[in-house]
Amino acid sequence: MKRIIYAGDSTVTFNKIATYPQTGLSQGLLLYLKDNVWLRSFAINGRSTRSFINQGRLDYVDDFLEKDDFFFIQFGHNDQKESDPERYAPADTEFRENLKKFVAVGRKHEARPVLFTPIARRYFDKDGSFLPGAHGEYPRVIREVAAEEGVPLIDMTAMTEEYIAAVGDFPSRALYVFPKDNTHLVMQGAVTFAGFIANALLALGSPYSELLVDRNSVNVDEDARQAEHPFYVYS
Repeated sequence: MKRIIYAGDSTVTFNKIATYPQTGLSQGLLLYLKDNVWLRSFAINGRSTRSFINQGRLDYVDDFLEKDDFFFIQFGHNDQKESDPERYAPADTEFRENLKKFVAVGRKHEARPVLFTPIARRYFDKDGSFLPGAHGEYPRVIREVAAEEGVPLIDMTAMTEEYIAAVGDFPSRALYVFPKDNTHLVMQGAVTFAGFIANALLALGSPYSELLVDRNSVNVDEDARQAEHPFYVYS
């Protein structure tokens, strides 16, 4: 049984009915996984790398991780909040070091860390032009840490910003909890953006591509048998 351990913030978390219709990437990704892949989401609303570590949540991950697990790490939305000392982690100093702590925990267990940049915030100007770069220097730092540490990078910022700019203001509203906010996704957005994750995993090749179901198959596994069990999710 392959396992994905997913750490992150509210854009990743597995939501319950209380936060409906908000839907996290960990939920959307389930549709792309084979039947023998488990996903456990440790993501939780409002967390930055700093608060995730300081609240002991990385310790929970440390206790749970096993050899050959896939450890997905996705932060940046809350680390940039300078007005909140409990969450703010300056990009080129604390944030950079925190990401390395996550990678180190993964390597401690001989797991496979994967770094993600944050998804796009849906910002448009009054003329309807998309405004990229809402996360400032944080995506750059994540890219740099991935290169320095020699771990795979899934650049969700680049992919989602390109997509939102292409579809435009009005169509992209259907992906987010609009008009409430322009950060969190609904199911359509989570499934669409998780498709970008699946594409990136496929491009990485084995063993990452082996997590994925054949998208042209009406069944869950590649042997064209009906699934014997539902997807397993822990939150």
